[in-house]
Amino acid sequence: MAGPNYAGNIIVILANLPDFLRIPVLKKRMVEFFSMSDTEKTEIINNALEAGPTIPFPNFSKLFKTWLKILTTLSEEQRVGLFSAYIIEIAQSPHKLIAFNVDGILEIFLTLEKNEREILANTIKKIINNLDDNSKRKIMIIIPDNAKKHLNI
Repeated sequence: MAGPNYAGNIIVILANLPDFLRIPVLKKRMVEFFSMSDTEKTEIINNALEAGPTIPFPNFSKLFKTWLKILTTLSEEQRVGLFSAYIIEIAQSPHKLIAFNVDGILEIFLTLEKNEREILANTIKKIINNLDDNSKRKIMIIIPDNAKKHLNI
């Protein structure tokens, strides 16, 4: 990625917005994702994975929880599309997940309502089960055991 990280800049700005602004702006951006080309989607995913670890964790936490909550309101097809894009990119480049506070991400997930956790866990399991064997192996290696337990995978 030679150009500026516009998506990363947007992510940093979103993380610093109050809830009443962050939620509708983030939802609009998430819905726009589905109308993008595959190249644009890949760029957005890579920029998000690059920007995420640079955001102070309290701000990242608010943004990530908002993102997860919005995901639970989307259709299963949209959840699969969005999560798949991230999971496939991470399977291709597992080092991109290393910079994240994975334990912190799990803690954010665990703060969701039980039905929200179940919706997301079912989608994640579905995606992982549909990966090719090599990608599935890579993903299963980088997912901490504690997260596997909570996701029932």
